[in-house]
Amino acid sequence: MSEQHQPAPAGTAGTPGPRGTTRIEDVVVGKIAGLAAREVSGVHSLGGGAGRMVGALRDSFAGPSTTAQHGVHVEVGETQAVVDVSIVAEYGVAIHELAEAIRSNIITAIERMTGLEVTEVNVTVHDVHLDFGPDEDPDAQQPEQHTRVQ
Repeated sequence: MSEQHQPAPAGTAGTPGPRGTTRIEDVVVGKIAGLAAREVSGVHSLGGGAGRMVGALRDSFAGPSTTAQHGVHVEVGETQAVVDVSIVAEYGVAIHELAEAIRSNIITAIERMTGLEVTEVNVTVHDVHLDFGPDEDPDAQQPEQHTRVQ
């Protein structure tokens, strides 16, 4: 086979190759990071703090395609990426181990899918989700109290 028929490698994430460059937008890396974080057992949701309710409301109107990046901020350079992710953890998980698993899963996914080197993944835990049953939920409506005196 002659040399001109063999496929030449494309540039990796902004690095010029013999046939052009590849630019991976921040939103793509953000979605990869968000999906990778959600895959980790013990993550209740992404986002947190005051933005959690606003995000849930936005998602109800905008649909699930916007939720993959909720709670994730990325900075993408020519060859490297930095990720900040905010989560709500499930009650009972070891948060330090959860953060390390999230970090590892995000790095693996981004580096495998984009060729970018992930130099930093910062995990912020904003809340812990308490999964109360219907009988234990303190926010559930209490049954009406009957007065003993009429």
